[in-house]
Amino acid sequence: MEPYRKRRKKLMSDINVVPYIDVMLVLLVIFMITAPLLSQGVKVELPRAASLPVENQDHETLVVVVDRDGNYFLDDRRITSAELGRKVKAILHLRPQTPVLIRGDRQANYGEVVKAMSLLQASGAPSVGLLTEPPVKP
Repeated sequence: MEPYRKRRKKLMSDINVVPYIDVMLVLLVIFMITAPLLSQGVKVELPRAASLPVENQDHETLVVVVDRDGNYFLDDRRITSAELGRKVKAILHLRPQTPVLIRGDRQANYGEVVKAMSLLQASGAPSVGLLTEPPVKP
């Protein structure tokens, strides 16, 4: 007679993915709710003008903002004119083909926008463009 043998249960090699799907869906909802809250920017009122759209290039565009008080912003951070010149020069040294654009507020002092253009050209920008909004059609 054979002694009583315990029958071993076979190990289950399947992974239960249901809890992972639940976690993924919760994270998806959290990211969908918080993503719009993370987009920040400097509020400027762009002048309206009939102009051609800028060609979509493969290069990342460098945008300098001049608000109505004459403050300069780069990457949504307020900077001085000296910092603007240094940072733009460093960026253009690494990526010389980077297009440079200015978003000037409609109420901004024209002299501040021209000063920003001069700083950018002195920093090595081959050309500086101005961003506008298309005119409103009645």
